[in-house]
Amino acid sequence: MGKGQDLAILEEHLARAREEAWVRRAKRDELTRLLEEVEKRLAEQTKRRDVYDKVRVLLQQSAEHARSQAKAQMETLVTNALQYVFGSLFRFEIELMEHGGKPIAEFYVITDWEGTPVKTKPQEARGGGIVDITSLALRVALIETFRPLPAGPLILDEPGKHVSQEYILPMLEFLKSTGEMFGRQIILVTHDPHLTEGADQAFEVRIKGGASTVRPLRLLDNGTG
Repeated sequence: MGKGQDLAILEEHLARAREEAWVRRAKRDELTRLLEEVEKRLAEQTKRRDVYDKVRVLLQQSAEHARSQAKAQMETLVTNALQYVFGSLFRFEIELMEHGGKPIAEFYVITDWEGTPVKTKPQEARGGGIVDITSLALRVALIETFRPLPAGPLILDEPGKHVSQEYILPMLEFLKSTGEMFGRQIILVTHDPHLTEGADQAFEVRIKGGASTVRPLRLLDNGTG
């Protein structure tokens, strides 16, 4: 076997090794992407669960009369949010029950399907980001029900991330009306252009060379021209 033939064999082996390396790298990148996706979903679910747990604790620790008032206020606010965004066929209910001598709370979204109420847990509801709107409204309700009442703006990170585009603007209108109702400024971080277009003031934040730059997209018209 000549040197030329040996070189050809080596080059063939090298080509195969490179091809296998590319295949493995592609598989690794795909697995990394899937892992990041799962971790992101887990973080979102954990955040929602924390909200539900805080509401449960609040309801558990309240006296019966205060608990009844808090329950009614939360049901009303979340129902208003669901109806504002998705229509009048939706409502939110909190079921209180005793377990081990302590009150526990379960959350349900009720939809009217051809005259028949269908009860599902928010995390099991399908379509249009119902769980996002429920979680968002519960955060607002938790803040407004807590005593002493916390002061300051309502700061939201990517609200309604899983809400369908057709429902984004109604969600924004709900946030605006909520801010007016409770006298709170609402500051939100988003990648959704529909939300920035509907905001009173909007700023674009970019990272360049390790530094953040802020550019106003639109400023509030204060009548000064």
